[in-house]
Amino acid sequence: MEDHYKITSFCSIRDQTVYKDGEEYYTNTEAATVKDFAKGVYKHLALNYAKFYKMDDLCKLSFLASEVLSQGIEFPEDTALVLANHASSLDTDRKYQESITNREEYYPSPALFVYTLPNIVIGELSIRYQLKSEGVFFVSESFDADFILQYASILLETQKASQVICGWVDLDSHKYDVFLALISKTGNREANAAELNTIYSKL
Repeated sequence: MEDHYKITSFCSIRDQTVYKDGEEYYTNTEAATVKDFAKGVYKHLALNYAKFYKMDDLCKLSFLASEVLSQGIEFPEDTALVLANHASSLDTDRKYQESITNREEYYPSPALFVYTLPNIVIGELSIRYQLKSEGVFFVSESFDADFILQYASILLETQKASQVICGWVDLDSHKYDVFLALISKTGNREANAAELNTIYSKL
């Protein structure tokens, strides 16, 4: 990625804590479930977005990270999304399977079926911010800063996007790891793999 691109802002959600640009933003060690924790962050942000309550937990965590990331920042419609995780939509897949097996008659939950693909996260964020650029969701063994930045670089250098929200949004049962970074032409950190890995590892 060329030197003129920067890491504008970043957000992480781990271990019942939200971090914004490396600083603790919100914590709730008493939240019993992912859903409870997400609800607490939502209320802390004083949001009014009814669709939030219909999302699965992976989408909720991604949505909340993007809301923290967006504070003081505009997302133009040509902002691209480049995300990845390890567990795909497995957390919701299990719940969807339960909605089938726990019924006397075969009647799976359509509300859960919608979220049995990880790239629904891309759709939810695009709707929220009215994004019309490229969105892609990869499944990989672990966070791969080199790959993510290479993909982001192509979008930026070919002018398919003016900035890119990229990162790792993983959820498997009660374990979650969410990290989003905004790549653009403004910021104090160089947008390279070493710097992105350092930020991801420290949070």
